[in-house]
Amino acid sequence: MNAKVDFFFSKATKWQKEFEKLRMIILDCGLNEELKWGCPCYTCPTGSSGRAFEKRNIVLIHGFKEYCALLFFKGALLNDANDILIQQTKNVQSARQIRFTNAREIVKMEKILKAYVYEAIEVERVGLKVKLKRTSDFKIPEEFQKKLNKAPALKTAFDALTPGRQRAYIFYFSQPQLSKTRESRIEKYMKQILNGKGLDD
Repeated sequence: MNAKVDFFFSKATKWQKEFEKLRMIILDCGLNEELKWGCPCYTCPTGSSGRAFEKRNIVLIHGFKEYCALLFFKGALLNDANDILIQQTKNVQSARQIRFTNAREIVKMEKILKAYVYEAIEVERVGLKVKLKRTSDFKIPEEFQKKLNKAPALKTAFDALTPGRQRAYIFYFSQPQLSKTRESRIEKYMKQILNGKGLDD
């Protein structure tokens, strides 16, 4: 248990009981507890061996309005024999969640949750990696492609962005169902792309 992480559990107004149960289950699996991205994050334990997989992120506890969850960083590689892992959105490639709406569910699933944690540790120990799609594997929305074709400066600026920034724009521009909404999003961020900035810069 890490005292630096305690405040996350004590300040929680929702899911407090659930968070505490998840914390105990994960710590019982021998993982280190840290605070990352403002959430309790559990990493492979460090030993004297200095193995490459040590300190790798395994699982994170986080809460939302409708549910709280365990997020497995490489959940896409787990067997999921119980069919409980959820892909948050279609664009999430590696991480998977197990969601809860009450503490009883967590208590009932303790053995299963531990099995998933141990499997996730094993994934790191043997060095498995999620095969991520490249930016070129994602379809650029038609409205944005037209802009790129018409404005060589925009295409040059977009091509110069990091793959992660390119994907973020493609996902963001693709989300709306209406072409008009897609177009207005593209218009809004064209200057940002031309300035070499990402979606959140």
